[in-house]
Amino acid sequence: MAQPSALASDNRAMATPFGKISLRKRIAPWVVGMDGPLAFVVFILACAGLLVMYSSGYDHGTRFADHARNMLIAAAIMFVAAQIPPQRLMSVAVPLYLLGVALLIAVAVFGVTKKGARRWLNLGVVIQPSEIMKIAVPLMLAWWFQKREGQLRPLDFAVAAVLLGVPVGLIIRQPDLGTAMLVLAAGLAIMFFAGVSWKLILPPTVLAVVAVVLLLGFEPLLCADGMRWPVLHGYQQQRICTLLDPSRDPLGKGFHIIQGMIGIGSGGLWGVGFMQGTQTHLEFIPERTTDFIFAAFSEEFGLLGNVLLIGAFIALILRALGIALDAPTLFSRLLAGSIAMIFFTYAFVNMGMVSGILPVVGVPLPFISYGGTAMVTLGFALGILMSIASGRRLVQT
Repeated sequence: MAQPSALASDNRAMATPFGKISLRKRIAPWVVGMDGPLAFVVFILACAGLLVMYSSGYDHGTRFADHARNMLIAAAIMFVAAQIPPQRLMSVAVPLYLLGVALLIAVAVFGVTKKGARRWLNLGVVIQPSEIMKIAVPLMLAWWFQKREGQLRPLDFAVAAVLLGVPVGLIIRQPDLGTAMLVLAAGLAIMFFAGVSWKLILPPTVLAVVAVVLLLGFEPLLCADGMRWPVLHGYQQQRICTLLDPSRDPLGKGFHIIQGMIGIGSGGLWGVGFMQGTQTHLEFIPERTTDFIFAAFSEEFGLLGNVLLIGAFIALILRALGIALDAPTLFSRLLAGSIAMIFFTYAFVNMGMVSGILPVVGVPLPFISYGGTAMVTLGFALGILMSIASGRRLVQT
């Protein structure tokens, strides 16, 4: 039987700091899902976003504070999503997809209409169901190809095309061309990574190139007053015609593109300096805290700042593709690859429309533009990437 003095000694040992679990060890299981390189790149982009938002949103009340708050919410969601194993994500793919499609149908029937577009649903709080599909569609298609792994046939790709086409068609009908492009790009990326034949990729690519060539060649005729294009809405036709010739209506429909290009050009090589952008502060740049914030950034930080910003986005996309290549399952590889394509599409389309090489659509610049819904979606996507990276490390060990 142990002596009382020995028992007292043991109790004192347990009460000392050396007998307790350190704080670092307590929080280690929670941060094990964080991918260091990915988190570092996102941190750089977030700092750039806060910097340009402080300047461009100086007279927008609490916009800077709201942007910082949205970033913190997105970081919390990223942290939580990083703790969810990829297998658990796979189990919610079908329910989330069906819920998203049901909400899109509800929007079409009794959605809230603002500025001629029916994109929102009032369920006590106003939500935009199309944002759900940015994640639900990649999850669903990755789940589908995982289930068909090893026995893929042309019919499986046809089913995947239907699964992609239904939500994209409902989103276009709202109309919301920007979100439809993002969902379509993510879905097509998954089909490409799953091994779709070039025989199916080449024909639509050739048709698209031919259509662009014809559009450029017959622009005066196709964009003449009174000319109505099939399929496209009137405002979508106007955006394409304005892209081809912004000077057609410099104070109206071409104003956004012209001012965006002036803002980018006025920055020069080094930029005019932080808080010194005249195009920004004199309010010539429209939507300078949201869709056209890249023009405000370019004016103040110049070509050098743009190169660094684009380099950060390239690093983000390459890291996402690296996580996809190392993923242990087909589901994880396809999902990570589609998220990489989402980030690429976000950045390319936003910078392209501000630079005048793409039509103006409502696509924000990731982590830079103001917007709570898009920030939360991006945070969840980052959490999924970190979950996949963590799953790969667990498999290796």
